[in-house]
Amino acid sequence: SGQCPVCNHQLEDSNLTEEEYNNLSERIIQDVIHGSDTFRKTSPQEFEAFQEFVENRLPFDIVVDGLNVSHMKSRRMQCENLFDAVNCLAKENVRLLVLGRKHMLINSLNWKREIMKEMQSKADFFFAENISEDDAFLLYATLRSGKHCKFVTRDFLRDHKACLSDSLTRHLFRKWQRGHQIAFAPSAEGKRVNFLPASRYDCVVQTTGDTWHIPYKDVFEEKYSYQIPRKWLCIQQK
Repeated sequence: SGQCPVCNHQLEDSNLTEEEYNNLSERIIQDVIHGSDTFRKTSPQEFEAFQEFVENRLPFDIVVDGLNVSHMKSRRMQCENLFDAVNCLAKENVRLLVLGRKHMLINSLNWKREIMKEMQSKADFFFAENISEDDAFLLYATLRSGKHCKFVTRDFLRDHKACLSDSLTRHLFRKWQRGHQIAFAPSAEGKRVNFLPASRYDCVVQTTGDTWHIPYKDVFEEKYSYQIPRKWLCIQQK
Protein backbone atom coordinates (compact mmCIF):
# COMPACT_ATOMS: atom_id res chain seq x y z
CA SER A 1 0.00 0.00 0.00
CA GLY A 2 3.03 2.28 0.44
CA GLN A 3 1.93 3.26 3.95
CA CYS A 4 4.58 2.89 6.64
CA PRO A 5 3.26 0.54 9.39
CA VAL A 6 5.37 2.38 12.00
CA CYS A 7 4.45 6.04 11.44
CA ASN A 8 1.55 5.76 8.92
CA HIS A 9 3.21 8.14 6.47
CA GLN A 10 2.57 7.47 2.78
CA LEU A 11 5.67 6.89 0.64
CA GLU A 12 6.03 9.06 -2.45
CA ASP A 13 5.30 7.01 -5.56
CA SER A 14 7.61 6.78 -8.55
CA ASN A 15 5.14 8.20 -11.07
CA LEU A 16 5.84 11.47 -12.82
CA THR A 17 3.09 14.03 -13.26
CA GLU A 18 1.64 14.38 -16.76
CA GLU A 19 3.64 17.59 -17.26
CA GLU A 20 6.90 16.04 -15.98
CA TYR A 21 6.42 12.99 -18.19
CA ASN A 22 5.71 15.07 -21.31
CA ASN A 23 8.75 17.30 -20.61
CA LEU A 24 11.01 14.28 -20.05
CA SER A 25 9.73 12.55 -23.16
CA GLU A 26 10.35 15.67 -25.28
CA ARG A 27 13.86 16.17 -23.87
CA ILE A 28 14.88 12.53 -24.40
CA ILE A 29 13.62 12.52 -27.98
CA GLN A 30 15.35 15.87 -28.64
CA ASP A 31 18.62 15.47 -26.67
CA VAL A 32 19.21 11.71 -26.79
CA ILE A 33 17.46 10.28 -29.82
CA HIS A 34 17.75 13.17 -32.28
CA GLY A 35 20.76 14.76 -30.57
CA SER A 36 24.41 13.79 -30.74
CA ASP A 37 25.24 10.62 -32.67
CA THR A 38 27.84 9.66 -30.07
CA PHE A 39 25.75 6.86 -28.60
CA ARG A 40 23.40 6.21 -31.49
CA LYS A 41 24.85 3.77 -34.00
CA THR A 42 22.01 3.41 -36.44
CA SER A 43 21.10 4.92 -39.79
CA PRO A 44 18.38 7.58 -40.14
CA GLN A 45 16.57 5.20 -42.54
CA GLU A 46 16.56 2.37 -40.01
CA PHE A 47 15.34 4.62 -37.20
CA GLU A 48 12.57 6.03 -39.41
CA ALA A 49 11.48 2.47 -40.25
CA PHE A 50 11.47 1.69 -36.52
CA GLN A 51 9.40 4.79 -35.69
CA GLU A 52 6.82 3.78 -38.31
CA PHE A 53 6.81 0.20 -36.95
CA VAL A 54 6.17 1.49 -33.40
CA GLU A 55 3.53 4.08 -34.35
CA ASN A 56 1.52 1.41 -36.19
CA ARG A 57 1.50 -0.89 -33.15
CA LEU A 58 1.22 1.40 -30.10
CA PRO A 59 0.86 1.09 -27.18
CA PHE A 60 3.13 -1.56 -25.68
CA ASP A 61 3.14 -2.55 -22.00
CA ILE A 62 6.76 -3.77 -21.82
CA VAL A 63 9.72 -3.14 -24.15
CA VAL A 64 12.56 -5.69 -23.95
CA ASP A 65 16.21 -5.28 -24.96
CA GLY A 66 16.35 -8.76 -26.50
CA LEU A 67 20.10 -9.07 -27.03
CA ASN A 68 20.86 -7.81 -23.52
CA VAL A 69 18.38 -10.23 -21.93
CA SER A 70 19.67 -13.14 -24.04
CA HIS A 71 23.04 -12.93 -22.22
CA MET A 72 21.53 -13.31 -18.73
CA LYS A 73 22.71 -16.88 -18.20
CA SER A 74 26.02 -17.65 -19.86
CA ARG A 75 25.69 -21.45 -19.81
CA ARG A 76 22.49 -21.53 -21.84
CA MET A 77 21.70 -20.81 -25.47
CA GLN A 78 20.91 -17.13 -25.94
CA CYS A 79 17.57 -17.92 -27.59
CA GLU A 80 16.59 -20.06 -24.55
CA ASN A 81 17.28 -17.14 -22.20
CA LEU A 82 15.16 -14.83 -24.35
CA PHE A 83 12.44 -17.48 -24.73
CA ASP A 84 12.19 -17.85 -20.93
CA ALA A 85 12.06 -14.07 -20.51
CA VAL A 86 9.31 -13.64 -23.11
CA ASN A 87 7.27 -16.48 -21.55
CA CYS A 88 7.70 -15.02 -18.07
CA LEU A 89 6.74 -11.47 -19.11
CA ALA A 90 3.86 -12.56 -21.39
CA LYS A 91 2.03 -14.39 -18.57
CA GLU A 92 -0.02 -11.32 -17.68
CA ASN A 93 -1.39 -10.92 -21.24
CA VAL A 94 0.73 -7.81 -21.71
CA ARG A 95 1.75 -6.42 -25.09
CA LEU A 96 5.47 -7.02 -25.52
CA LEU A 97 7.91 -5.44 -27.94
CA VAL A 98 11.26 -7.23 -28.19
CA LEU A 99 14.17 -5.39 -29.80
CA GLY A 100 16.39 -7.88 -31.58
CA ARG A 101 19.19 -8.07 -34.13
CA LYS A 102 19.04 -9.57 -37.61
CA HIS A 103 21.55 -12.30 -36.75
CA MET A 104 18.93 -13.80 -34.40
CA LEU A 105 16.95 -14.90 -37.46
CA ILE A 106 19.79 -17.06 -38.81
CA ASN A 107 20.03 -20.62 -37.49
CA SER A 108 23.19 -20.90 -35.39
CA LEU A 109 24.62 -22.34 -32.19
CA ASN A 110 22.80 -19.73 -30.07
CA TRP A 111 19.74 -18.98 -32.19
CA LYS A 112 17.23 -21.64 -33.29
CA ARG A 113 14.68 -20.73 -35.94
CA GLU A 114 11.81 -22.74 -34.42
CA ILE A 115 12.28 -21.10 -30.98
CA MET A 116 12.39 -17.64 -32.59
CA LYS A 117 9.20 -18.43 -34.51
CA GLU A 118 7.39 -19.46 -31.33
CA MET A 119 8.50 -16.28 -29.55
CA GLN A 120 7.20 -14.15 -32.40
CA SER A 121 3.71 -15.54 -31.77
CA LYS A 122 3.83 -14.07 -28.23
CA ALA A 123 5.44 -10.67 -28.84
CA ASP A 124 6.13 -8.07 -31.51
CA PHE A 125 9.76 -8.17 -32.67
CA PHE A 126 11.81 -5.51 -34.42
CA PHE A 127 15.13 -6.75 -35.79
CA ALA A 128 17.76 -4.02 -36.18
CA GLU A 129 21.04 -4.26 -38.06
CA ASN A 130 23.72 -6.15 -36.13
CA ILE A 131 25.84 -3.02 -35.59
CA SER A 132 22.97 -0.86 -34.32
CA GLU A 133 22.81 0.29 -30.70
CA ASP A 134 19.29 -0.31 -29.43
CA ASP A 135 19.07 2.00 -26.38
CA ALA A 136 17.54 4.78 -28.50
CA PHE A 137 14.99 2.28 -29.85
CA LEU A 138 14.20 1.12 -26.30
CA LEU A 139 13.69 4.65 -24.96
CA TYR A 140 11.62 5.77 -27.94
CA ALA A 141 9.21 2.80 -27.88
CA THR A 142 8.79 2.94 -24.09
CA LEU A 143 8.13 6.69 -23.94
CA ARG A 144 5.80 6.68 -26.96
CA SER A 145 3.73 3.91 -25.34
CA GLY A 146 2.84 6.13 -22.37
CA LYS A 147 3.37 6.38 -18.63
CA HIS A 148 2.31 2.79 -17.92
CA CYS A 149 4.97 1.21 -20.16
CA LYS A 150 7.94 -0.55 -18.50
CA PHE A 151 11.23 -1.71 -20.02
CA VAL A 152 13.70 -4.56 -19.49
CA THR A 153 17.46 -4.17 -19.86
CA ARG A 154 20.47 -4.66 -17.60
CA ASP A 155 22.06 -1.49 -18.99
CA PHE A 156 22.63 1.48 -16.68
CA LEU A 157 21.60 3.97 -19.42
CA ARG A 158 24.23 6.35 -17.96
CA ASP A 159 25.34 7.58 -21.38
CA HIS A 160 21.83 8.80 -22.09
CA LYS A 161 21.49 10.54 -18.74
CA ALA A 162 24.73 12.38 -19.56
CA CYS A 163 23.23 13.57 -22.88
CA LEU A 164 20.37 15.36 -21.13
CA SER A 165 20.97 19.08 -21.07
CA ASP A 166 19.92 20.10 -17.54
CA SER A 167 19.95 18.71 -14.00
CA LEU A 168 16.15 18.75 -13.56
CA THR A 169 15.67 16.55 -16.63
CA ARG A 170 18.42 14.20 -15.41
CA HIS A 171 16.60 13.98 -12.04
CA LEU A 172 13.30 13.17 -13.80
CA PHE A 173 15.07 10.58 -15.96
CA ARG A 174 16.49 8.81 -12.89
CA LYS A 175 13.09 8.83 -11.17
CA TRP A 176 11.37 7.52 -14.32
CA GLN A 177 14.07 4.83 -14.68
CA ARG A 178 13.67 3.69 -11.05
CA GLY A 179 9.91 3.29 -11.53
CA HIS A 180 9.94 1.71 -14.99
CA GLN A 181 12.99 -0.55 -15.32
CA ILE A 182 12.13 -4.17 -14.58
CA ALA A 183 15.06 -5.93 -12.90
CA PHE A 184 16.34 -9.42 -13.58
CA ALA A 185 16.24 -11.62 -10.46
CA PRO A 186 18.30 -14.85 -10.38
CA SER A 187 16.13 -17.77 -9.29
CA ALA A 188 17.17 -20.03 -6.42
CA GLU A 189 17.78 -23.06 -8.63
CA GLY A 190 19.40 -20.88 -11.28
CA LYS A 191 17.48 -22.41 -14.18
CA ARG A 192 14.55 -20.08 -14.74
CA VAL A 193 14.47 -16.40 -15.56
CA ASN A 194 12.64 -14.26 -13.00
CA PHE A 195 11.93 -10.55 -12.93
CA LEU A 196 11.28 -8.14 -10.09
CA PRO A 197 8.48 -5.69 -10.90
CA ALA A 198 9.42 -2.03 -11.20
CA SER A 199 9.06 -0.18 -7.90
CA ARG A 200 5.78 1.66 -7.28
CA TYR A 201 7.49 3.95 -4.76
CA ASP A 202 10.41 6.27 -5.41
CA CYS A 203 13.43 4.47 -4.00
CA VAL A 204 15.31 7.45 -2.54
CA VAL A 205 15.57 8.80 1.01
CA GLN A 206 12.18 10.39 1.71
CA THR A 207 11.73 13.04 4.41
CA THR A 208 8.44 14.16 5.97
CA GLY A 209 8.82 16.61 8.86
CA ASP A 210 10.83 14.78 11.52
CA THR A 211 10.60 11.36 9.84
CA TRP A 212 12.98 9.75 7.32
CA HIS A 213 12.30 6.68 5.21
CA ILE A 214 15.50 5.10 3.91
CA PRO A 215 15.51 2.25 1.36
CA TYR A 216 18.02 -0.50 2.19
CA LYS A 217 19.14 -4.05 1.47
CA ASP A 218 19.90 -6.42 4.34
CA VAL A 219 22.14 -8.59 2.16
CA PHE A 220 25.23 -7.08 0.57
CA GLU A 221 25.45 -7.93 -3.11
CA GLU A 222 26.76 -6.36 -6.27
CA LYS A 223 23.89 -4.39 -7.71
CA TYR A 224 23.15 -2.57 -10.91
CA SER A 225 21.92 1.01 -10.57
CA TYR A 226 18.39 -0.10 -11.48
CA GLN A 227 18.31 -2.98 -8.96
CA ILE A 228 16.77 -1.04 -6.15
CA PRO A 229 16.37 -2.01 -2.48
CA ARG A 230 12.96 -3.39 -1.54
CA LYS A 231 13.00 -2.69 2.21
CA TRP A 232 12.53 0.58 4.09
CA LEU A 233 13.92 1.85 7.39
CA CYS A 234 11.71 4.31 9.30
CA ILE A 235 13.65 6.81 11.48
CA GLN A 236 11.85 9.37 13.64
CA GLN A 237 13.35 12.27 15.55
CA LYS A 238 12.15 12.34 19.14
